[in-house]
Amino acid sequence: MASYRRGRVNEEMTRELAEILREIKDPRVSDNFVSVTSVDVTPDLKYAKIYFSSITGDKKDIKKGLVSASGYIRKRLAETLNLRVTPELSFLPDDSIEYGAHINSLLHKIESSASDGEDTNDE
Repeated sequence: MASYRRGRVNEEMTRELAEILREIKDPRVSDNFVSVTSVDVTPDLKYAKIYFSSITGDKKDIKKGLVSASGYIRKRLAETLNLRVTPELSFLPDDSIEYGAHINSLLHKIESSASDGEDTNDE
């Protein structure tokens, strides 16, 4: 039962954080396209790990911007979410999108080399 509630809180926080990140005026965050990929809340709902990704910009600078805006983000979450305790936020970069793109490029290289090898065998 508790894991079901945790999952709902994770989803709701992800949705709300996407809205809140658009309002942040810090240039380290607002100048880069930052998206929240997932949220992981502890079972007692006191701490939350927020995984973010960005297409542009340095992830370290973006993380610094998010950490400096964490008070504002937490305040906005407290206003929108109906929780007894608003979780303390920690921000972690998510490299899964870049990793997937890297794997995809490797697969395309293998396909192209395999098709080149087949063409030379037919001659």
